[in-house]
Amino acid sequence: MITGQILDALKSVLGPKGWSTDPDDLAAHTRDWRGRWQGKTPILLKPASTAETAEAVRICSEAGIAITPQGGNTGLVGGSIPQGEVLISMARMKQVRDVDTANDSLTVEAGCILETVQTLAADNDRLFPLSLGSQGSATIGGLISTNAGGVHVLRYGMMRDLVLGIEAVLPDGRIWNGLRGLRKDNSGYDLKQVFIGAEGTLGIVTAATLKLFPRPSEMTVAFAGIPSPSAAVDLLGIAKAASGGTLSALEIIPRNALDLVLKHIPGSRDPLAASHPWYVLLEIGAGRMGEGRAAMEAALEAGLERGLVEDAVIAESEAQAQALWQLREPIAEAEKAHGKAAKHDVSIPVSKIAAFIAEGTSVAERMLDSAEVIAFGHVGDGNVHFNVMQKAEGAGEDFVAACRPVTEAIYDLVQTYGGSIAAEHGVGTLKSGDLARHRPLEVEMMKSIKSALDPRGIMNPRVLIPGG
Repeated sequence: MITGQILDALKSVLGPKGWSTDPDDLAAHTRDWRGRWQGKTPILLKPASTAETAEAVRICSEAGIAITPQGGNTGLVGGSIPQGEVLISMARMKQVRDVDTANDSLTVEAGCILETVQTLAADNDRLFPLSLGSQGSATIGGLISTNAGGVHVLRYGMMRDLVLGIEAVLPDGRIWNGLRGLRKDNSGYDLKQVFIGAEGTLGIVTAATLKLFPRPSEMTVAFAGIPSPSAAVDLLGIAKAASGGTLSALEIIPRNALDLVLKHIPGSRDPLAASHPWYVLLEIGAGRMGEGRAAMEAALEAGLERGLVEDAVIAESEAQAQALWQLREPIAEAEKAHGKAAKHDVSIPVSKIAAFIAEGTSVAERMLDSAEVIAFGHVGDGNVHFNVMQKAEGAGEDFVAACRPVTEAIYDLVQTYGGSIAAEHGVGTLKSGDLARHRPLEVEMMKSIKSALDPRGIMNPRVLIPGG
């Protein structure tokens, strides 16, 4: 239990701008974006430096006080919502420490917003390729801690593929400086990877050195109507070959998801004349002008000839490209406007996506008469957002609770397809029990690592590892 003496010590270390107990201030940090979790905390800490973060953690560690780290509070699995723990927000730590264009890297603090990093890279004629719907508020520290994915994993990989080094505060308050901008470092365990995807259970990421890439000279975006998910998988192979490896995204969208976007997102418009059961959004980034367009035309033409594509449009300007992406990016927002849903962020081998969607939909609809499945996501890397909604609008917590047996059945199905129940959103508190059920040995191994680094169990104790 936190005492007045400990609170006073934390306030003294962080100064008047570094903490808050104001209910209005706390409210913005103790409820998640979906409105699924309502948390509580005795105090919100807002350190402005690594040293302040370390001292705050040291005080909590010595007293055995549990800590919940938080980035931009854009998480979707409850991992950053405190339930009585001290809450440490990294929002004030947003300095750019270094930009090294010769090394194609930059170093920023954990509170930097993803969109800021993207802009900083572009200002230096480089690309930071991570892109996702919450990029205007998601922070680098949170993205590292959840190993975020986004729409460009196909070409550039997950967040763990984009990090060269990190700085972290350990659970006892010590600072590990692993900010090495090296692409080759064979000096034992790759310790940064222990923290990437650990969801704040092993320490607090305070800064990171990130990879940069050459900016494509041309980005070509197309939107196509297709007959089925299997057509999307076949088109993926065609587009990869036609683009010579420069295909950066291939997203699948069902008609019911597009209908929700058209209904709830202002300014959205169906770019094709007729309705199609499924759609794909493709993006090719090329080094020379004209190459991306030629590759896209070749891929779509081959798709048309094989009956994989029924109709398509290629963006003629950046504004048109953004409009096409606006049919994909706000699907989660449109779903939220429709009502609550049981969301399953799963990963399936690309070759099995079509079969999984078909079987999973059959399972959900058979188990729950009122269920409607919206399956969309990143075909290129096998990540399917398999969401179960209520057909009528306005679904609430009762519907989500009723979906629990469906969720268990879907997760069981994921295992039979050799997949993962947590693709890019993490485990948090939402999936910790499911993870233990499906991967008991791996959870035991993670518990061993946590016990070694966090023997007092103060770092995000309810998250990822049940009882951890």
